[in-house]
Amino acid sequence: MADDDLGPDDDVGALRRRLEVVEATLAVQALKAQYGELVDQRFAAGAVVGPEALELVVREIVDLFSEDATWDGGPVLGTATGRAAIAERLRAPTLVFSRHLFVKPRITVELPGASARWDLLCPCRTADGRSWWMCGYEDDTYRCEGGTWRHTSMKLTTLVMAPAHDAFDRVMG
Repeated sequence: MADDDLGPDDDVGALRRRLEVVEATLAVQALKAQYGELVDQRFAAGAVVGPEALELVVREIVDLFSEDATWDGGPVLGTATGRAAIAERLRAPTLVFSRHLFVKPRITVELPGASARWDLLCPCRTADGRSWWMCGYEDDTYRCEGGTWRHTSMKLTTLVMAPAHDAFDRVMG
């Protein structure tokens, strides 16, 4: 059947499906932005925030994941499966500063799920006082649960860890 042969109900159905994909794409983008913002909130003025603040942020981060999700930080950061294990991992930061910049999203929506690859540039500072530029990508999968999009898996692949010398000695925020 050619597009010209579609009836009004078919047109409305096709538009509804397209709208669902657009809304899902925007929801996935918002989810990733919220994740990046929250993981960076674990730090303030070049240090890990206090235990109470850290716990609140970790709870918010973990709520972005499904109950059975996998968080994979690669060989250095390790893997955690399930919200409790992800929370435990995020309560023990290896950094004292980070700024996650997720760019060039390639999002594929196949309702009720989606997948994406995000390039990552992350200035960061380790507890030993060294500043780094981390560059890589994250491959994610997502699922819509009761109208809320959540990560079902997130896998970091680090391509470059380049020393930034004293670039982040003075962290302002």
